[in-house]
Amino acid sequence: MKTWHEIRGFPLAIRLLLINQLGVNTGFYLLVPYLAVHLSEDLGMSAAVVGVVLGVRNLSQQGLFLIGGSASDRLGARGVIIAGCALRTVGFGLFALGDSLAVLLAASVLSGLAGALFNPAVRAYLAQEAGDRKAEAFALFNVFATTGALVGPLLGSALLLVDFRASALTAAAIFAVLTLAQAVVLPAREVAPATNSVLGDWREVVGNRVFMAFALAMVGMFTLENQLYLLLPDGARRATGWEGAAGLVFLVGTVANLSLQMRITRALKERGSRARWIGVGLGLMGLAFVPPMAVAGLGTPPGGVGGAALRALPVLAGVLLLYLGVMIAQPFVMELIPDFGRPDLTGTYFGLFYVVSGIAAAVGNTVVGWAMDTGDRAHLQWLPWACCLVCGLLSAAGVAWLHRLRGLPVRVAPVSMAA
Repeated sequence: MKTWHEIRGFPLAIRLLLINQLGVNTGFYLLVPYLAVHLSEDLGMSAAVVGVVLGVRNLSQQGLFLIGGSASDRLGARGVIIAGCALRTVGFGLFALGDSLAVLLAASVLSGLAGALFNPAVRAYLAQEAGDRKAEAFALFNVFATTGALVGPLLGSALLLVDFRASALTAAAIFAVLTLAQAVVLPAREVAPATNSVLGDWREVVGNRVFMAFALAMVGMFTLENQLYLLLPDGARRATGWEGAAGLVFLVGTVANLSLQMRITRALKERGSRARWIGVGLGLMGLAFVPPMAVAGLGTPPGGVGGAALRALPVLAGVLLLYLGVMIAQPFVMELIPDFGRPDLTGTYFGLFYVVSGIAAAVGNTVVGWAMDTGDRAHLQWLPWACCLVCGLLSAAGVAWLHRLRGLPVRVAPVSMAA
């Protein structure tokens, strides 16, 4: 009830953006996780071609975040959000209707470009509309995003009982509804005339050394969060000997997020600096990989269901700690980003931040994957978990160092006017 009351306390634009994020993640996760199987099994494409199609989609999104952020600043976040949702409608529709490589590559480019447009634009719009309640707004944003990430795969699994095209058309329909909703309901805001060229804006943001150092320090957050899709599901399956154990990872995380996110953000907002809680969250994310390390490499659990359940507990404890770390850090990270520069460059700052995070996630997953393979060959199954622990602690130390140097923006309390 408190969360519902918090939602109603925000203006209509923010409530719509929260619903938008629920729909975005639902539509994305009911399609994309099953795309590789469709390309290889249904269409008979080779692994190399599947890799190209998926890589083009990822590159189109991660590589163009900066362009989406600049477009948000110069054209207005509302129009960029609408354009992004419309492009993803077309892209996902092409996945449903096209079988040729050319059509599938076009679908990948359009759906990736769509994410590059609306991701920074949505966050810039949210930051501008939320005022001094940015942390709470981004906490709710996280709740809706996590819910969509759980609902999407469940809906996708059900639709696959029909066929992949049913999933793709449903995803396209969701984005079509979101496009219409943004166009009808989302208020337009006046955009200040640009005082610099796009390249000048980029140079200004890249030249902000404290911001760049902060973005690099946050590499740990995105690398470790991505292990919800790589290392932790694999660890759950290995620890229990049950393929379905991977689903428990998302179930535990979603329940924790829905139950605790707003309580955590409200409790911490006025009890210390943002940098302090970001560092605590990152450290907790790193420590989350310690409990699963205790059961890594133990082999098939003894004692049937009871033994599997006991082996699952350390992994699920790690999942819970990881989600708690994200819940602590992420709202304050999102709240902090607009304060690094001019308000009219908020989208550009978010865009560059997500370019760095996308590269970090790719490199981080590569390193963790290498550690998993090396650990299996050398019987060092603890190795990937230890890598994640070190990554989290180094990121926490980086934020603490920036805070100690007093380089991070400080939250300015609103000035009260005496009667």
